[in-house]
Amino acid sequence: MEFMVYRDTWMKYEYEVDKDFTSKLRINIDITVAMRCQYVGADVLDLAETMVASADGLIYEPVVFELSPQQKEWQRMLQLIQNRLQEEHSLQDVIFKSAFKSASTALPPREDNSLQSPDACRIHGHLYVNKVAGNFHITVGKAIPHPRGHAHLAALVSHESYNFSHRIDHLSFGELIPGIINPLDGTEKIASDHNQMFQYFITVVPTKLHTYKISAETHQFSVTERERVINHAAGSHGVSGIFMKYDISSLMVTVTEEHMPFWQFLVRLCGIIGGIFSTTGILHGFGRFVAEVVFCRFRLGSYRSTSVPLPDGHTSNHLPLITDNSTH
Repeated sequence: MEFMVYRDTWMKYEYEVDKDFTSKLRINIDITVAMRCQYVGADVLDLAETMVASADGLIYEPVVFELSPQQKEWQRMLQLIQNRLQEEHSLQDVIFKSAFKSASTALPPREDNSLQSPDACRIHGHLYVNKVAGNFHITVGKAIPHPRGHAHLAALVSHESYNFSHRIDHLSFGELIPGIINPLDGTEKIASDHNQMFQYFITVVPTKLHTYKISAETHQFSVTERERVINHAAGSHGVSGIFMKYDISSLMVTVTEEHMPFWQFLVRLCGIIGGIFSTTGILHGFGRFVAEVVFCRFRLGSYRSTSVPLPDGHTSNHLPLITDNSTH
């Protein structure tokens, strides 16, 4: 058992202020929207009013929104893992240890050659943005620069064709690490109305990961969700689409895999061996004491005193003295 403990490892978490403000933040994206590619546009706008267009690293691929049986099974298993991760936070340590060793978490390709015409758009790739808070969004129309930010050419798209049902196959920040499951992986949302807004509020935490298998700089994040129907008459204003508003934490987490040092293993092993010898010595001494008491009592019982008559008619219970005359 002690050797099993020695072989086991654990994750150590350390926190410090993130002093890197000049580097770029990489966003890895793989999202499928239930609209044709010519009707949607994706880009990033940060607090510094810097616009990063999707042409800088994203690919628009026409696909079928309905998943194949194998892909549905993959999504079901991924959602089960996400539910367990929300209940058992310690499983995150297991995922860190198995990074680069476990199977890829990417959506597998279709195993059936569907003859159905593409009715959705898969937007995948990566973008490099400033390390400040920003807003990655997918909405109707392609983005165009604007003096006060940017705008989308949505006037030529009919409202009846709006459908922001979407599936997030992967969303992560920082270096892409196979085997790491992120909070939004496998998320699927079905729009109940044409004019519907989906919002994700994300807090990104810079993370340095050091295990016996890898050493990488990545980012963890937490997310809260909100969705609502855009109805200006009812006071629900906004723009239909998918909006991911992210903010960068000022703290950086360093996750290090550690295990028991060999010298500590030897000390604990010697302690166990010494304890066994001490315990057996105590038991042996106690057993010897009990045995001596018991056997000595029986031995004294075999030497009982006898009565000796005296000349004056009295008796003596003392044993007669042994002298030289009596010996002869």
